[in-house]
Amino acid sequence: MNNEKAVVVFSGGQDSTTCLFWAKKKFKEVIAVSFDYNQKHKLELECAKKICKEYGFEHHILDLSLLNQLAPNSLTRVDIKVDKKQEDDKLPNSFVDGRNLLFLSFVAIFAKQRNIRNIVTGVSESDFSGYPDCRDVFIKSTNVTLNLAMDYQFEIYTPLMWINKAQTWKMAYDLGVLDIIKNETLTCYNGIKGEGCNDCPACKLRSRGYLEFENLYLNKN
Repeated sequence: MNNEKAVVVFSGGQDSTTCLFWAKKKFKEVIAVSFDYNQKHKLELECAKKICKEYGFEHHILDLSLLNQLAPNSLTRVDIKVDKKQEDDKLPNSFVDGRNLLFLSFVAIFAKQRNIRNIVTGVSESDFSGYPDCRDVFIKSTNVTLNLAMDYQFEIYTPLMWINKAQTWKMAYDLGVLDIIKNETLTCYNGIKGEGCNDCPACKLRSRGYLEFENLYLNKN
């Protein structure tokens, strides 16, 4: 098994791009894998391609269009608006059923064909927006299942699992890629690059985190 290589689940957003550069520091070779599931805002795939090309990462985009048919939601359908407020007993309509499970499964298959066991994903239990497939227990369970399913020892890394958005910005700062994350990534549910729309839940979480990061870290320097 090759312990010096890793595959990163890469969307072109803040979290996965931070993880991409985290992996670059930890491993000798990093491959980024993105997914086309007919998401409303294909610009995220363009961001992913541009980042990988500009900073020297091997990049693959896999077709997962069936997910769009199986799990219609506000990230895949133009006629469904993103919930701005989340009800306590209900998942937000930006949650895509099975997405991270499928992403990790396909990335694991991809990795095994290349004799790679390390997988990196940017999920976080601290700022997970209520998504059940961003929890640590899900990742650990999936790691065990993939190992059993393929008789192969994968290791799934989650660098952001126990940190909030301010700390994620701090990680980008420490890695020397703050400007890349701030200006070249797409997190916005409305498909606006960089600072985004400042209105959707993803943008609000991102901007609140940046302000906290500035207050806690940048303004002290």
